[in-house]
Amino acid sequence: MELRPYQEEARRAVEGDWEGDFLRTLLVLPTGCGKTIVFSKIIEDMVRQGDRCLILAHRGELLDQAADKLLKATGLRCAVEKAEETCLGSWYRVAVGSVQSLQRPSRLARFEEDHFGCIVVDEAHHVLSDGYQRVLEHFPDAKVLGVTATPDRGDMRNLGQYFEHLAYEYTLPRAIRDRYLCPIKAVTIPLQLDLSGVGVQGGDFKSSDIDTALDPYLYQIASEMRQYCKDRRTVVFLPLVKTSQKFRDILEQNGFRAAEVNGNSQDRAEILRDFEAGRYDVLCNSMLLTEGWDCPAVDCVVVLRPTKVRSLYSQMVGRGTRLHPGKEDLLLLDFLWHTERHELCRPASLICEDAAVAQKMTEIIEKAGAPLDIEEAERQAGEDVVAAREESLAKQLSEMRSRKRKLVDPLQFEMSIAAADLSGYVPAFGWEMGPPTEKQRSALEKFGIFPDEIDSAGKASALLDRLSKRRTEGLSTPRQIRVLENFGFRNVGTWPFQDAKHMIDRMAAGGRGGRWRVPSGVDPATYVPVGM
Repeated sequence: MELRPYQEEARRAVEGDWEGDFLRTLLVLPTGCGKTIVFSKIIEDMVRQGDRCLILAHRGELLDQAADKLLKATGLRCAVEKAEETCLGSWYRVAVGSVQSLQRPSRLARFEEDHFGCIVVDEAHHVLSDGYQRVLEHFPDAKVLGVTATPDRGDMRNLGQYFEHLAYEYTLPRAIRDRYLCPIKAVTIPLQLDLSGVGVQGGDFKSSDIDTALDPYLYQIASEMRQYCKDRRTVVFLPLVKTSQKFRDILEQNGFRAAEVNGNSQDRAEILRDFEAGRYDVLCNSMLLTEGWDCPAVDCVVVLRPTKVRSLYSQMVGRGTRLHPGKEDLLLLDFLWHTERHELCRPASLICEDAAVAQKMTEIIEKAGAPLDIEEAERQAGEDVVAAREESLAKQLSEMRSRKRKLVDPLQFEMSIAAADLSGYVPAFGWEMGPPTEKQRSALEKFGIFPDEIDSAGKASALLDRLSKRRTEGLSTPRQIRVLENFGFRNVGTWPFQDAKHMIDRMAAGGRGGRWRVPSGVDPATYVPVGM
């Protein structure tokens, strides 16, 4: 099986981490981008090197899916470590294991510490639980790969307590642009649902409280769905089984062919097959379908289980992001959730790292009154936020530019190149939180950046990566940017290096007595290099 370009990049990055300084590394791929195929190929490479490999997960469906994909992608078969089955004594080099079974001390005691040379943790956002940690600690020298869908910074900081590095991340917007996932359109239904009285349990909204808050609105939601979901294959996520069953009945009263599945459904497999075959329009569930279930034909997702956990929200939306013949986009129905908490995941949470951009994007979608492409909404929100930030930071930047300092303040540079990801950087992994190394400080000075303003090794690394990339792309340097901005030129961060150099040479040559001046006929406020 030939890997897609980003999958091959991910494979090389993970194995590069293991060959280097990172034993426990993380791979982030959006739902629908073939994470199982990627780690299957990595396992194949490890088996060739003589390692035994373990795929660790918390649900039987995930283990079955991993074993099936591994066989199809590599031809490798798996032993099973679950319930009454064991991989001990098997000649297969790969095992799929249930964390519920393996975490038992009596079971772990059967394994030597070096039995597995490589462990893959599927749905790695669960890795910090006691069961996973018990298993992983038993094999201290194993190379560990965690695979998960896009986490937010809070998730990443948590995962950074165990994993040492993020080997590779493929983002949802990039997957959509590369046409490996379908575009997402979001619409906010003008129906305000009050969550202000909902409690928190285990770091997320309490399901029973959500159920109570949601119940009075179910008939209105079904009525709104008639307008948007009539010709779509829809999955609805609800907080409790009883709510899911009740909403199925309400949908049927509104003319939908609706079905419901839960963990106790004896005919679950049959219902899922019938839904995939088109015998139902809507499938209601109480969080059962967040992991390990794929139906590419789904083109509408309704999240009636509000959450603060972005990885969970991404999993729900991810049920509809896969490509399918005749499918143009995924429609995501959002609501006017009223909550005193600001952590609630909304469509903006799928692609925004910047909180201000996410808030503005949410406002734009709410005001649109019709389905709006989330990338277009983010672009518009980003422009609005950048404009507002430039205005509010004008005084601060002016003070920076007046400093008689040979090196450039990093914030000035970040603002000049509109690098919101750098100015809002938050370290995630342990090594990122330490102070910059002397090697990093020296490299920053060579690029023209004042290193004393950089407070972490992770920020220094991110900034050096950006500076190296700009040098490769032939863009203006920090010193060029500062010089030209001091004379009133704008957007210098986007100028090619040669154009910036040419203008600086003209200013130096045109002055008298050692003073530089802007060439005659050039208005710095509106000037754009000819080649741009």
